[in-house]
Amino acid sequence: MKQEISEIYTNYYPRTSFNLDQHKPHKASGRFISWFNGEKSSSFRWVPKNIRVLDIGCGFGESLGYHARRGCQVYGVDADKNLNRVAKKYGYQVHVGNFDASLYDSDYFDYVTLDQVIEHFIDPKEAIRGVAQILKPGGYAILSTPNVNGWGRWAFKQRWINWHAPYHLQYFSNKSMKRLVDSEGFEVDKIYTITNSDWLYYQWLHLLMYPKSGRPSGFWTLQNKMPKMKRVQIKIITILHKLKINHLITRFFDGIGLGDNRVYILRKR
Repeated sequence: MKQEISEIYTNYYPRTSFNLDQHKPHKASGRFISWFNGEKSSSFRWVPKNIRVLDIGCGFGESLGYHARRGCQVYGVDADKNLNRVAKKYGYQVHVGNFDASLYDSDYFDYVTLDQVIEHFIDPKEAIRGVAQILKPGGYAILSTPNVNGWGRWAFKQRWINWHAPYHLQYFSNKSMKRLVDSEGFEVDKIYTITNSDWLYYQWLHLLMYPKSGRPSGFWTLQNKMPKMKRVQIKIITILHKLKINHLITRFFDGIGLGDNRVYILRKR
């Protein structure tokens, strides 16, 4: 099963076509821009400078470059074998495969991040137990995960983009998350509702390109292969996004605690 998961991420996520020369580590933004864009919805944004950090589910490695530029000793893990291309070119320390706590010393990391990852695990309890094992006492795990009790789930129902089958296997309420991490030696320090404003843009595209059963989603299809009417609709959606309409909607729902994403700051006892 774990091997099958690795093959799914490697072959069906779009990173196979990514150009290595266009690899750009994330950068810090100004305080207002960061808030308006919802950038702190990402776990890596909560990590301080000059510490030792492991990013589980680091994707194409943009977060690794971000941490390295800030003086961190950084490690990455991802099931997508495309990460090997990035690590080889930029010298990142990575493990390509499933997260395995036995690969690291106990009490080794100051921070461990899981950015949109915990919902992918077959056994999230095993994963959290492994994170606790490799974190120093008093160290922090930062988790971000879709909010199944947010407005998007209720508004878009079965077409909510964060169902994301077959990749997303688990969903958490604040209560179930607290129960999960408490049993493995963590206390929940803070909970935030913060959603990246781009998510709503992708949600509108997802609705527009929602496929019939048994067909691939047009979300990954080049726009020049789409009917003219859909290309026009995509252009309108894009213009509205550039006018920051999605940003205003997202900030509103985050403000009342019903945004599509939660961030959990966990402290190891």
